[in-house]
Amino acid sequence: MTPERLYLYDTTLRDGQQTQGVQFSAREKVEIARMLDGLGVDYIEGGWPGANPTDSEFFADAPATRAVMTAFGMTKRAGRSAANDEVLAGVLDARTPAVCLVGKTHVLHVTEALGIGLDENLANIGESVAHLVASGREALFDAEHLFDGWKADPGHALACLRAALGAGARWIVLCDTNGGTLPAEVARIVGEVIAAGIPGDRLGIHCHDDTGNALACSLAAIDAGVRQVQGTLNGLGERCGNADLVSLIPTLLLKPPYATRFSTGIDRDRLRDLSRLSHRLDDILNRVSRRGAPYVGASAFAHKAGLHASAILKNPATYEHVDPALVGNARVIPMSNQAGQSNLRARLADAGIEVAAGDPALGRILDLVKRREDQGYSYDGAQASFELLARRELGSLPRFFETDRYRVTVERRHNARGERISVSEAVVAVRLGDQRVLSVSESQDAEGGDRGPVNALWRALVKDLGPYQAVIDQMHLADFRVRITQGGTDAVTRVIIDSADRQERTWSTVGVSANIVDASFDALIDAITWKLIRDGVAPA
Repeated sequence: MTPERLYLYDTTLRDGQQTQGVQFSAREKVEIARMLDGLGVDYIEGGWPGANPTDSEFFADAPATRAVMTAFGMTKRAGRSAANDEVLAGVLDARTPAVCLVGKTHVLHVTEALGIGLDENLANIGESVAHLVASGREALFDAEHLFDGWKADPGHALACLRAALGAGARWIVLCDTNGGTLPAEVARIVGEVIAAGIPGDRLGIHCHDDTGNALACSLAAIDAGVRQVQGTLNGLGERCGNADLVSLIPTLLLKPPYATRFSTGIDRDRLRDLSRLSHRLDDILNRVSRRGAPYVGASAFAHKAGLHASAILKNPATYEHVDPALVGNARVIPMSNQAGQSNLRARLADAGIEVAAGDPALGRILDLVKRREDQGYSYDGAQASFELLARRELGSLPRFFETDRYRVTVERRHNARGERISVSEAVVAVRLGDQRVLSVSESQDAEGGDRGPVNALWRALVKDLGPYQAVIDQMHLADFRVRITQGGTDAVTRVIIDSADRQERTWSTVGVSANIVDASFDALIDAITWKLIRDGVAPA
């Protein structure tokens, strides 16, 4: 049977930009558009030209894409013709091959938000879509509040869809704008729309995640007959976000019946870039990737329980719904005080360390992990530090350098303009073989502001590591997390540092101390040591 075509429409650059705290620059929008085009989506909604300077700048120099670049706008306003509506004209001026216009389909919004009659609303929709088609554009009608509108007055909601379809719209997009419709309702209403004469191959679905069901609602709509599905990367979007294409796309390509029933513009080989693409978007947003994200999260294929790890070693299908490599992810066997020897041997093997079953060292390592976690350490989220702990116990940890001492000071003073500022300074003494190196550094950001004592310590530590410098210069600190692990006078601080390098590897290290700077320093040393080992650097 020939698979049916299912079209993927991305609205990260428009709807995703409505996420609280997200504001893309025009340059960032160009990069994201190229990422999406490389992935293979069918439509890229670039924004609303004329609505803000960034979107106008983006469309003025939008990249050439295989995907259909789409501008977003709204139907003409009451009391004027489509040809004389300046907002509609601004959208057309973007010269995109496709335009998506939002219009009201809920009588409450028509009569109260717009303050016009129902017949006038239908005329606005039909005339606006006809104007797009006459201008040579592919027209999409974004049927706002369709599901709530259908429940309130299905007659007017259907009339809106028919007005757009009759005027030549290629796609009628059914929108769950408030995000409150549940999957069974979505399936029922989509079925009723199709039964009323709107063809499924002209219908799209656009779901928000206010009940946590946007992905399920999108799948329900596909099952009911729609053939275009909309969403955003990493589920960005207003309020609780939109349907997450990073979860939806692999579901469609890897899971039956979708994988056999439908074809998309995305080749399965491109899925291997999905984790990298998702993480790159988080980098652009300057936020940490969600560890528990389906398919692409750092914990998506993490097996903590000893029973699970034992089975995974025999057959990964016992506890994995797909091969993590298909989406560019990797299996992780975390270490914690729940771990058994199966976890330990699997994790060591992943690090390239082979230890025979029954080796007494396995028991020593497990006991050490459990004792240190009682002291506040956490190797569950710090795999690199665990690997170093195991290597040390096995006698296979290289000694690249030693730190003789360090000192950190924080000074609050007034600058030359009389402003009160804080300045952090660190001194680190490192021994490289017979050579002793003393490095001093202040903590500063790009604008000259203080980044704190840990940043000063990091800058001093990596300032001059002699023969290792070229390798260390390839890494940077990606995140820094602090937690107090015990209370009262026994309180200790746990620091977990995430590092990354130019090979797009990420790793986590942990330090524990009553002193936050001391805990940070231990985590920094582990981060550098892991990088040198994984890059195959020989001790000088």
